[in-house]
Amino acid sequence: MTTSEVNVITGAFSYTGKYITSRLLAMGKHVRTLTGHPNNPNPFGEQVTVFPFNFDKPGELVKSLQGATTLYNTYWIRFAHGSLTFDQAVANTKLLFNAAKEAGVQRVVHISITNPAETSRLPYFKGKAILEQALINSNLSYAIIRPTVIFGAEDILINNITWLIRRFPVFPIFGSGTYRLQPIYVEDMADLVVQAGQEDGHSLIDAVGPDIFTFEELVRLIARKLHRRVLFTHVNPGLAFYMAKIVEPLVGDVLITRDEITGLMANLLISQHAPTGHTHLSQWLDENADKVGKAYASELGRHYR
Repeated sequence: MTTSEVNVITGAFSYTGKYITSRLLAMGKHVRTLTGHPNNPNPFGEQVTVFPFNFDKPGELVKSLQGATTLYNTYWIRFAHGSLTFDQAVANTKLLFNAAKEAGVQRVVHISITNPAETSRLPYFKGKAILEQALINSNLSYAIIRPTVIFGAEDILINNITWLIRRFPVFPIFGSGTYRLQPIYVEDMADLVVQAGQEDGHSLIDAVGPDIFTFEELVRLIARKLHRRVLFTHVNPGLAFYMAKIVEPLVGDVLITRDEITGLMANLLISQHAPTGHTHLSQWLDENADKVGKAYASELGRHYR
């Protein structure tokens, strides 16, 4: 069904954002994007109108949102880098919510994370919890989507684990490897997000796949699907972090942070609710084993250069 409705998405050219944008365009919606990289190549051409974030110009930010019915917000940072901190990302997102309200946006679909908590000592999970509450307090109609690890073509975590398994004979496992995660396929994630945008009322949805793996089960599954003989060795998390630092100059990126290791080992990437995605990682690996992990996916390359 074709509609003249205008939707705005932050990061239409980013990983998850591209899948959400494709669905919105297929529904006949007019799409604008707010991005920190307005001069980057636009894979959607004239179908998507591009605006800079303009966090430092709130009036311009409001103008870029005027006439839109729904805002899909994927904006966030994986780790602090340079002058961009988690506190700044929180402040920027609050500016975005305020601008949406002033512009008359009717609904906000916000991407959060599973198990956020304002009491968390991990700034990623603490910042996400603060923003959930800010959106709830805004009196805007909202849907909050809480994904775990998102896998698919071009993802960071699963792809780069696979990249490492393809290239190194030894793979270090942080500690016991018994901590769990529940990855969701990016296509399933995009379906959930867009569906939430079409609904009314307030909702909070965990975006989680049908499988729960321990970390060791996950990496062994990947090696098996790639037919790779790899020595998996359990190491102290601190030592594993320094081993990652040895690899980082080879890829020009931040491979993993201490906080990410802590969050992974704290079982924060699983849900207590029923699965909302249906695609099994094992099946996806069967279909994509010849492609996944062939190229390293750089966080710094995508967002900071």
